[in-house]
Amino acid sequence: MLQLVNLPYDGYTWQQWFGACPQNLRRWLHAAGCHAVEIIYGGDGPVPDFPQDLVRGYHLMFYTDWLDFWRQDVPALTEKFGSREVWQQFYHARGREELLRQFDEDLQRAHAAGVDYVVFHVGDVCFAETYTYNWRHTNQEIIDAAAEMINLLLDGRPYKFDFLMENLPWPGLRFDDARLTERLLSRVNYPHKGLMLDTGHLMCTETALHDEAEAADYISRRLDEHGDLCRYIKGVHLHKSLSGEYVRQFLQQTPPVLPDDVYEQFAVTYQHILQIDRHLPLETDAMAPVLARINPKYLVHELSSGGVEDKLLRVNQQRKAMGL
Repeated sequence: MLQLVNLPYDGYTWQQWFGACPQNLRRWLHAAGCHAVEIIYGGDGPVPDFPQDLVRGYHLMFYTDWLDFWRQDVPALTEKFGSREVWQQFYHARGREELLRQFDEDLQRAHAAGVDYVVFHVGDVCFAETYTYNWRHTNQEIIDAAAEMINLLLDGRPYKFDFLMENLPWPGLRFDDARLTERLLSRVNYPHKGLMLDTGHLMCTETALHDEAEAADYISRRLDEHGDLCRYIKGVHLHKSLSGEYVRQFLQQTPPVLPDDVYEQFAVTYQHILQIDRHLPLETDAMAPVLARINPKYLVHELSSGGVEDKLLRVNQQRKAMGL
């Protein structure tokens, strides 16, 4: 089992956290008890010179709200963004071909980095939905569109990395319905397809969870329901998000009036989402049997942090709690 830490793939992190020094990154990973990193490109500027042998995973870019743009649903886009100019600026694209080009370029960056796997989000949620949980699209709609996009990106390409589809707390692949997980897997053609099971995201699908023991039991039951499909779980994003009380409270309230400007909406809603999807370290070994049962190829300590030292502290806290 390869243990990794998630890191931004940008010049700021490379310079400010590690002084653009490969040996500093190696020492930091050694102190974290991990072998390598899973990176995500920030989308600006040249890629930093991370040591290739330490970059084993690549989290692909994503838009949390993309299905209406993919379908070119003008009424829905107008409702959310106000004008064509704004939504084209937001997506950096005029249509689905230009959107596909962005993902294609990101896949090429992953290929050039020589990674073992990439991660792809399968979910869709707009800002307003995160406050109401009244979903615009069904899980099946999102899964079918995601499979269509994935096949357009991967069919006929020479990639050899594992393509791991990640569950989210929002509609799409939630890993709380085995029939939908099977539907996604059956519709994706890529031979090296698999799943990246995000433990915190799965916890977010059940607001009644109070502690890590209950969360472990809940995830175990989802694995039971998936049966033989669990063989597709090649990676685990390990963290906890026990945010049920917060979700129950805001769902009882009138949704806030969001700013008119879409980027201000993003800023406000991002802070709200951080209270749902918390990416905190595990503090007990309750999840250890679950992890042993899955026995993933890739274990990613995908934890939020306030900086390089805080990240190290949280990774070690989780590893110690889990006996890793």
